[in-house]
Amino acid sequence: MSTRQRYDVAVIGAGAFGAWTAYQLRQRGNKVALLDAYGPGHSRSSSGGETRIMRMGYGPDELYTRFALRSMRLWREFTRHSGQELFLRTGMLWLARKQDRYPQESLATLARLRVPCEKLSRAELGKRCPQFSLRGIDWGLLEPESGVLLARRAVQAVVAQAVEDGVEYIGEAVEVPRTGSRLDEIITNTGRRVAAGEFVFACGAWLPCIFPDTVGKRMFPSRQEVFFFSVAAGSSSYAPQSMPAWYSYADNIYGTPDIEKRGIKIGFDGHGPQFDPETADRIVSPRGLRAMREHLRTYFPELRDSPLSEIRVCAYENTSNGDFLIDRHPDIENLWIAGGGSGHGFKHAPAVGEYVAGLICEGVRAEPRFAYAAKATVQVRSVY
Repeated sequence: MSTRQRYDVAVIGAGAFGAWTAYQLRQRGNKVALLDAYGPGHSRSSSGGETRIMRMGYGPDELYTRFALRSMRLWREFTRHSGQELFLRTGMLWLARKQDRYPQESLATLARLRVPCEKLSRAELGKRCPQFSLRGIDWGLLEPESGVLLARRAVQAVVAQAVEDGVEYIGEAVEVPRTGSRLDEIITNTGRRVAAGEFVFACGAWLPCIFPDTVGKRMFPSRQEVFFFSVAAGSSSYAPQSMPAWYSYADNIYGTPDIEKRGIKIGFDGHGPQFDPETADRIVSPRGLRAMREHLRTYFPELRDSPLSEIRVCAYENTSNGDFLIDRHPDIENLWIAGGGSGHGFKHAPAVGEYVAGLICEGVRAEPRFAYAAKATVQVRSVY
């Protein structure tokens, strides 16, 4: 016999967006259920990797810089409260050429908002960051207060705290909701019936599969390959205290230092091929590995022959331009979508959770750029 439980809000998806949304809703006194088919920070999820970069630079886009600043504050408050080390202040380094507008615009925005930052000449880069080859690089933008979040661990910590605060976590899959103007309940794979006044679907790359006729036409999951390369025994040159997280605007390549001895991480931020997060294997392609070895030789010649120590394949859930999709479902009045992280969303999860909770509980002003209606059916990326 199925059981039926009633909540103020049910949040489906315990990744970064869903975990922080459930946490923030509970802080406002709501009775909250949080559901996930595979568990917080699981290996298929976009939030399930070892690390994610925390940065403030977004070109001229103050919206995301302000969101990142707010999120940094909330991440730090949560880290202190939890007693866990979830953020490493490695600094964040943008590698740039003279003609690169985005880093220049980031520098101007950070200065305007009084975010600590430094413009480094090529000579200064060579002294401060000797690990990097600077071939083709003219200058750098350093965000000294930025760094790296321990992603999987952080998501699990937020869910654990939410549960301790009274959120009910349900580790079951959810059936696709029936159509209609209002949703009264969802049903899990065990027959559990979860009723709520409001529902938030924060399912990452699964959203287009759940809502193919709506979200599926405005969200584009892509396959993203990530590589970890070993460093020499006893070397501290690539450790978090010696090397910043980094992004090369010219090549769309990013990376993190040797955190917890996993090796340095390098990934390609350009969108990969279409990806089904439910059925696809997560094995990197020979072509992707060859390309990344070339980038390794370019940026870290000392590591040119280093063995590959680990690999990851994850999904970006891209919107048409990279803006988040946080809005009511276009056809179901009490169902909210919280997704479209587009490869840059993880760092913003605390502010996203706060924003979603504010929309539901406090009637905060909706950001037009996050609206469903603002999303196109063709990709033209403008947010990085």
